[in-house]
Amino acid sequence: MLEWASLRSKADVREANGPSSSGGAPGPKPPMKTGISLALGGGCARGWAHIGVLRALDEAGIEVSMIAGTSVGALVGGCYLAGKLDELEEFARSLTKRRIFGLLDLNLRGSGLFGGMKLDQRLREHLDGARFDDLPKPFVAVASEIRTGHEIWLSSGSLVTAMRASYALPGVFEPVACNGRVLVDGALVNPVPVSVCRAYEQPLVVAVNLHYDLFGRAAVIKHSAGELVVENDAPRPGQPHHQSHQTRLGITGVMVEAFNIIQDRISRARLAGDPPDMSLQPKLSHIGLTEFHRADEAISLGYQATKSQISELIRLQSVLV
Repeated sequence: MLEWASLRSKADVREANGPSSSGGAPGPKPPMKTGISLALGGGCARGWAHIGVLRALDEAGIEVSMIAGTSVGALVGGCYLAGKLDELEEFARSLTKRRIFGLLDLNLRGSGLFGGMKLDQRLREHLDGARFDDLPKPFVAVASEIRTGHEIWLSSGSLVTAMRASYALPGVFEPVACNGRVLVDGALVNPVPVSVCRAYEQPLVVAVNLHYDLFGRAAVIKHSAGELVVENDAPRPGQPHHQSHQTRLGITGVMVEAFNIIQDRISRARLAGDPPDMSLQPKLSHIGLTEFHRADEAISLGYQATKSQISELIRLQSVLV
């Protein structure tokens, strides 16, 4: 049974800065206003780039006053604030294709292809019993309630449970049942949670968007319909080579890539309406969403993208904070 974690829907943001008058669970401690607030976006395997981002910020001596994370952003952000980034990085760099397969517990009868309990066990090895109140800075993990579509802000209770709920990719990992709600990946509703940082009145919000270079700027392409070709069909005699599909995604691949498109479209809309003060956009499109074994490359790209923006970040910090 997963540990309890307090739940907060977007409508409950009025309670975010302290205990509610009705005696409910307190919100996260008031954020410090001297550093930067990070909105760490989702992106599956590309999320290892967040580790490089945090390493570059630490190296430059830039203080992080708050983190809001979605999906893998919640995983990395929570580990960072809990002082477990070294352990997470070591784990990420040690992954191989075979080791990744060994961590996936196939579950054909459940609500997801994989139960996710083996990954839970790895988290609990380092974070068992860790709670939001133990963190030195405010942290919010974003999840989605599958039955209502509500955006859920997890800000107190069990850290492992909140992380697990935030990255519960629908159809891949089992949803997390918590206090009468069924929670799945927060990227369904808020892929890059800038709005969470804004709700906590942070003066300098930096977004880390892992999808910026995936689909380009154009969202619509005019195209003509040719002869019907199903993805799994073999090329017919005389069929032009470019019409045959060279890569077969499989069920999991199709679900993950479809989810990737959803994240991209929602990110564009939400960031346009509530833009950050700065966006860090590592170029990660060549790294597949399930290629967790490419952590070295993703971490390096996150580090380089952040290092190149350090001077501008320091300038903004001097003006806005």
